[in-house]
Amino acid sequence: MSSAPTADQAHTPGPTEWGEHPHGVGPWREEFGTEPPDDPRLDPDLLDQGDRRNVVDAYRYWRREAIVADIDSRRHPFHVAIENFGHDANIGTVVRTANAFAAAAVHIVGRKRWNRRGAMVTDRYQHIHHHADTDELLRFAETEGLTVVAVDNVPGSVPLETATLPRDCLLLFGQEGPGVTEAAKKGALLTVSIAQFGSTRSINAGVAAGIAMHAWIRQHADLATAW
Repeated sequence: MSSAPTADQAHTPGPTEWGEHPHGVGPWREEFGTEPPDDPRLDPDLLDQGDRRNVVDAYRYWRREAIVADIDSRRHPFHVAIENFGHDANIGTVVRTANAFAAAAVHIVGRKRWNRRGAMVTDRYQHIHHHADTDELLRFAETEGLTVVAVDNVPGSVPLETATLPRDCLLLFGQEGPGVTEAAKKGALLTVSIAQFGSTRSINAGVAAGIAMHAWIRQHADLATAW
């Protein structure tokens, strides 16, 4: 039987024995044979019924609000913006990846309704903001002191593989075909491209966003705090 976690174990990197289960964990009493601890972060219903959510083991039985608050205490200062994606699945993929890398927020330009299936419920733990148009997004970035970095394979772009990304930045993505809009190109201080070696003109936008976010992580994140 695994031992229950203490309050200061939530940020311990690496594998944990707490709550190991292929599909989550069962009720607390069945898992540990003890009464649940008196911890305000824990959800009484999850303690009684089990926790099958798509969360890391350290967050088992936690209330959703407690998980968000904990991530907020250590979110990274980069933001991600999605400019009029043509396929809803890409939005969900970007949100899921942004959550994995603890991005400060995801910004969706234009549409408010999108298919959340690709997010795999991670949108519950990721801050998401909507903007009517790109100009509104750019005003937000200026107000927050964020450097806008467009990600697009266009002439004059800097290879992402050699670029130095600003720590406080907004990574801006457009549609797979036309790419970022002219307004976004003008508002971006830096445009980076992802090296490609095959026949396709572009890679999946959701994949491109993941590559760019990970490039930021490699340059700026404290990897000792990763799970």
